[in-house]
Amino acid sequence: MEAVAKLRNVPTSPRKMRLVADMVRGQKVTRALGLLKFEANSGAAKIEKLLLSALANWQQQNEDERIEDANLYIKTIFVDEGRQLKRLRPAPQGRGHRIRKRSNHVTLIIDTKVEPLGSKAAAKQAAETTGNASDAKVTRRSSKKSTANQAEATA
Repeated sequence: MEAVAKLRNVPTSPRKMRLVADMVRGQKVTRALGLLKFEANSGAAKIEKLLLSALANWQQQNEDERIEDANLYIKTIFVDEGRQLKRLRPAPQGRGHRIRKRSNHVTLIIDTKVEPLGSKAAAKQAAETTGNASDAKVTRRSSKKSTANQAEATA
């Protein structure tokens, strides 16, 4: 189940904010929070706060699940251009140059990542939910042996 959080009218240029958004796109939520916490860019603090808001929204929708067990990742993050404030700055010889103060809108969607059934990550995830990783390896090996035995029996 996915959760959405939006940040509107951020007084930063969209180009600067997209640098931070590109850095965390597709990352797991825990890794993204670590990256944003130590990023020097000014937009990182705002996106970190937005990510925490999206986590709170997800938790509100899924009260019976734990955030640590959900395998959350940033599904979508995009930065749109907001309105521009147009100002004049004095220039030489009595002229004026236009200054455009840009703003942006950030939309962030987090979702749970579900691994395909036959993959190693799915076996690892199943082992984590049951509590023992060695059990998952044993069942996977035994299933391979059982398919081999079935193939011999049919031949």
